Amino acid sequence: MASKRTTPTEVQAHDLDKSFAEHHVLRDVDLTIPRGQIVALVGASGTGKTVLLDILTGLLKPDAGVVMVCDHSKPDKPMVNLHTLEWEQLDNVRLHWAIVFQRNALFSGTVYENIALWLQEHTEMDEGAIDARVRESLKAAALNPDDVMEKTREELSGGMAKRVAIARAIAVDPAVIFYDEPTTGLDPMISAQIHELIFNLHHRSLPDGSKRTTIFVTHDKDLLRRVQPRIVMLHDARVCFDGSYEDFGKCPFGPAQIYFRSMPVLHNRPVAAR
Repeated sequence: MASKRTTPTEVQAHDLDKSFAEHHVLRDVDLTIPRGQIVALVGASGTGKTVLLDILTGLLKPDAGVVMVCDHSKPDKPMVNLHTLEWEQLDNVRLHWAIVFQRNALFSGTVYENIALWLQEHTEMDEGAIDARVRESLKAAALNPDDVMEKTREELSGGMAKRVAIARAIAVDPAVIFYDEPTTGLDPMISAQIHELIFNLHHRSLPDGSKRTTIFVTHDKDLLRRVQPRIVMLHDARVCFDGSYEDFGKCPFGPAQIYFRSMPVLHNRPVAAR
């Protein structure tokens, strides 16, 4: 009888703790994310969602605990301890990731330069191939390349800037993509476009045929409804729910149900108030 094939692990966190002064943000957090899964980190404001995302991406170190991640730069894709890597090793791991920040993190320059820079620095593509990749990525992000490629960051609306940030991620074709509140502050029509982009990018296979992993922070109930992710909810510095979108919506009581009802209000709060 053939043995059951297990899905490789992409990210694994164990016993994570993080405090800021007297405020305990994360306590004994465990999280295992298999390769190819789409996971939403949710919870009321101030419950540590973005802190957890920053720890999982190596932007912040935990006070205690371990984060193991898959190193796609190696042929056998071993699991490595994220927070003990040297800078060069960390860069090699991150070359296979993309992060879409809440405020997009576009640098000063044109849209073309924002998307092309990574390709120029980390691939052997010539300028013609890079130009084609930038155009393809912008089209995939529902933008007209001829209209936006030469625009500067300051000339972009909020929705356009978000789509450019996602186009930059598409161009990299990452094994893992992280989003921090990707639809915050956007009107419903633009948000719906972002929902489709996140869904389509997640389900687009990598060049080797393997599946992409997606991890995002959100208060957007409509995004959850569209992509049907595994939901991990933080409450009182701990994971209080870990399960399917369907089960999350059915919770009859407790923090998950209270939060589920309040999501639209939280999602529509101004960015400056967060």
